[in-house]
Amino acid sequence: MFEGGAALVRSTTPFDLVFRAQRLIGPQGGTSGSVGIRDGRIAAVEPLDAELQATRIVELADDEVLLPGLVDTHVHVNDPGRTEWEGFETATRAAAAGGVTTIVDMPLNSLPPTVDTDALEIKRKTARDKAHVDIGFWGGAIPGKLDELRGLHEAGVFGFKCFLLHSGVDEFPPLDSAQLDTALRELAGFDAMMIVHAEDSDAIDEAPTPHGEDYGDFLASRPKGAENVAIAQVIELARRIGARVHILHLASSDALPLIASARAEGVRVTVETCPHYLSFTAEEIPDGATQFKCCPPIREAANRELLWKALADGTIDCIVSDHSPCTPDLKRFDTGDFGVAWGGVSSLQLGLSAIWTQARQRGYDLSDVVTWMARKPAELAGMRSKGSIAVGNDADLCVFAPDDAFVVDVAKLEHRNPVSAYHGRPLAGVVRETWLRGTQIAGDGADTSQLHGKLLTRGEV
Repeated sequence: MFEGGAALVRSTTPFDLVFRAQRLIGPQGGTSGSVGIRDGRIAAVEPLDAELQATRIVELADDEVLLPGLVDTHVHVNDPGRTEWEGFETATRAAAAGGVTTIVDMPLNSLPPTVDTDALEIKRKTARDKAHVDIGFWGGAIPGKLDELRGLHEAGVFGFKCFLLHSGVDEFPPLDSAQLDTALRELAGFDAMMIVHAEDSDAIDEAPTPHGEDYGDFLASRPKGAENVAIAQVIELARRIGARVHILHLASSDALPLIASARAEGVRVTVETCPHYLSFTAEEIPDGATQFKCCPPIREAANRELLWKALADGTIDCIVSDHSPCTPDLKRFDTGDFGVAWGGVSSLQLGLSAIWTQARQRGYDLSDVVTWMARKPAELAGMRSKGSIAVGNDADLCVFAPDDAFVVDVAKLEHRNPVSAYHGRPLAGVVRETWLRGTQIAGDGADTSQLHGKLLTRGEV
């Protein structure tokens, strides 16, 4: 037997495609092996010398590693309605170029937001003819629309997002404490998950008002306490109701003991963080560099290291991009004013290299990165056929050169707008090819004129 429990195959029936790799990351970690693909699925995972016959054989170079395609469950595509910020065409091209084969789209900042089944259908129609990777959808939970939650669930969204303070766009208002309680009780009735932007509005209101070019002033306007109080509220409601909750884009390391304690007690809470919180530090952000503005904010170096430790011990489950782009004018580079600039970091294409750059410096390996960026996000969304190189899974693969390197140039990214906090930053690891269900969708030789992505429905993946 070999990786994933697949028996040795010496079939005379050829596979459609076979990958041979001196290094691949499977469910049990790093190894060498051959991967046989038939009808878009992984049909065999065998030793490197297995006699797998195929119509086409892809031999990885000695400096390349075969990874599962990444799963990014936190992407703001903004299409339709704000397509000039980003769109399914450009977002999914960027995803493919970065080794991401599956994204789940957030219910804002598109117009209309995905808060009822009519809006979901509009979103699906918009995405259908622009999908270079597979796309799933989150629903939204907002005041006045809580009676739409069950319908959206039955229509196949992967869960529901809410805010506990102003979202940044008026059409997606926050839930107050009573509304959050009502929503969680509704979702617990059909075991759906609530994903929460956890910052407390009262704590933000009491903090200094953000203004000007000084990043320290902006950081003071979004204190750790705002995250900590909101996370405590969400955990307490989840404990009381028995609901499933997920904390989005954790930035405050102070909340980690609370999360760990709740999980030990059996509270159903999961947590994500993002590449920018693991890559950058508040101390290094220059005055007026609003490309670094996001909410919650990038915090201090000591905070960053505690987030890394929480990934290692499992308190934080996964890493996803929170790709939240906008047009350059909304970043207010003309004034550098953090108080009025749009908050969001564009990184969909860069997450794998950004995380690998930091992870290898701290002694983590590619198996860890795959766990955080492929397997765990897939599990979070309930995608049983995604996130690992295992028999029966979709043949979503990434050919990665971990010892290669590049300097980020926003003009060369597939994102719609040339804005990113990573511009000019050297990163380790290059995605050379990306494959979706056995079809190459990025890298030399890929036919990007054709669309191969599918629209995903909860329970069918």
